[in-house]
Amino acid sequence: MKAELLLDAKARLGEGPAWDAKNQTLYWIDILEKRIYAGTQLLAQLDDLIGCLAPRKNGNLILGKRASFVGLEVDTLRETVLAALAESPSNRVNDGKCDPAGRFIAGTMDMNEKDPTGTVYSFDGKNNRPLFGGVTISNGLAWSPDHKTFYYIDTPTHEVRAYDYDMNTGAVANPREVVRVPDAMGWPDGMTSDMEGNLWIALWGGAAVTRWNPNTGQLLEQVSVPALQPSSCVFGGKAMNELFVTSARKDMSESDLTKYPLSGGLFKVKTKVEGMPTFEFS
Repeated sequence: MKAELLLDAKARLGEGPAWDAKNQTLYWIDILEKRIYAGTQLLAQLDDLIGCLAPRKNGNLILGKRASFVGLEVDTLRETVLAALAESPSNRVNDGKCDPAGRFIAGTMDMNEKDPTGTVYSFDGKNNRPLFGGVTISNGLAWSPDHKTFYYIDTPTHEVRAYDYDMNTGAVANPREVVRVPDAMGWPDGMTSDMEGNLWIALWGGAAVTRWNPNTGQLLEQVSVPALQPSSCVFGGKAMNELFVTSARKDMSESDLTKYPLSGGLFKVKTKVEGMPTFEFS
């Protein structure tokens, strides 16, 4: 497998890819530049930091902005605040996506990346409740194919945690470590899962996307990415076997940029597996 460049976006902090299957469109963001992309085209320039997004059943998007969840009309770019978060001014929303029942699950993080002041929320359109706190850099989220297990990454821990997931209530229970990413490989960042039940994790600082078996903790595959800081990944395409990978240029040295000039680009990897879908907000 090989990572193919789709757009040399030079994103400062490319993140949050989400595949809209109805429109066959990849949405993704540049957090620090406050931008939303649709594929290789700029869709919107916003007025504040955006940490994540997900497609809605009505054809629009839900956004995780600095300290709120916001509805965005794709055609008019009109925004509607759906929920405000009681967060510290030094925190912001980071990674998030919808669960299979249509709830928006998103976490916050300390913008200084030092203190465990973040919280992971579950928003069903009416009620917004915290699932757990004590998070430093809230990142990858994924579900198992049977929807009974929720996987989660708080990047500085270098681990993927699994939780029992109640699809009826959205409650989590029984946290345990299922994957530990060695320090030498980089920092585990964004994550998705495939229909075989394995996890695909972007390795910040590791110039790679990796595939892991959460039942054994074993590394199955490693795909090199010509960007030092791959940040997240999602499956898409008509056959759901194309892995889209975002990356970042944030805090890179001149020597690193010379070695990895495509950092901040959007990439695609054609895999041999079918990926889990991006679930819609309902």
